[in-house]
Amino acid sequence: MPESSSVTSGTGVVPDDSEAGSDAPATRSGGGAVGSTGAAAAGPVAVDRETLRLALVVGGLVLAVLLGFGLGRMNAPAGPARPGGATAGGVATGGADGGAHAHSPGTGAHTHDGATVTQGGGDGATGLSITSAGYTLVPSTELAAGRAGELRFQIRDDQRRAVTRFAVVHDKPMHVIMVRRDLGGYRHLHPTMAADGTWSVPITAPEAGPWRMYADFTAVADDGRQVAVVLGADLTASGAYRPRPLPAAATSATVDGFTVAYAGTPEVGKSVPLRFRVTGADGAAAALEPYLGAYGHLVALREGDLGYLHVHPEPVRDGDDVTFWLTAPGPGSYRMFLDFQVGGVVRTAEFTLTVA
Repeated sequence: MPESSSVTSGTGVVPDDSEAGSDAPATRSGGGAVGSTGAAAAGPVAVDRETLRLALVVGGLVLAVLLGFGLGRMNAPAGPARPGGATAGGVATGGADGGAHAHSPGTGAHTHDGATVTQGGGDGATGLSITSAGYTLVPSTELAAGRAGELRFQIRDDQRRAVTRFAVVHDKPMHVIMVRRDLGGYRHLHPTMAADGTWSVPITAPEAGPWRMYADFTAVADDGRQVAVVLGADLTASGAYRPRPLPAAATSATVDGFTVAYAGTPEVGKSVPLRFRVTGADGAAAALEPYLGAYGHLVALREGDLGYLHVHPEPVRDGDDVTFWLTAPGPGSYRMFLDFQVGGVVRTAEFTLTVA
């Protein structure tokens, strides 16, 4: 769905344009021998038919190997694209389509006007690294379980300068997700930025243990290009960590008297629609209100490495349903979090999803 792109003023950033490597060396092989038999020195030279046939076969094989090698080099995939270029190495650049771009699996249908969108690792999940596309997440926070605190961090460019120019996407220039490593304690936060590029937001870690924070933002470079990035960092809340197993997989959840159910079966590597419906205690469809520019926001986190998928809904509702297109990057267990708003209150429905 279309996203706004208003930009705050400040210093610019220059995304990393280093290339990721070179072509792998190719191996060439081939060879052959031609044998001949001779008569007496004074007589004519006679060629054995079997030897000639063998020579022709070997020569043909050598020619096929050489032609195959040449075609392989011609069709070899291009190296990583520099920012602003063609897509490669997990980077997609908007072009003549008005800024719309291809998204990694799981990100759904939406656009960033003129943005270069940086994807995550090889399978489409993002937030696996503290550094990506020339940007680094630098947290400066100490959490204490059950104690009110403040989450503080900066986004720095490849010259270690604090970034201060961000596009407003879904009504906010910065979206922060916090979750404990056992996928409990989910929080969706919107910090504010100081003049020096330091972001801050009040937070209380309800329980001790390792936590993961995700900074989901679109930076604006010096030349005006927009680069959408998701960075992740680990934080620790002091105290004894007692991880809980994931709840059983289910397609419905209840929160504050609302029942949220979805239909659809995600598949690995295939975009599948998930249709969510929210109903009240009377069984009637709830009067959903736009929240951050949409009728719902869906985040999926993968158990284990905590790979991050942020999925936006179709801009037009299907009756009472809100439709998200989700591509599972791989098999395993996921925890899905759906934010929705009714009566001015934002609630989060949680689901466990198993992908075969």
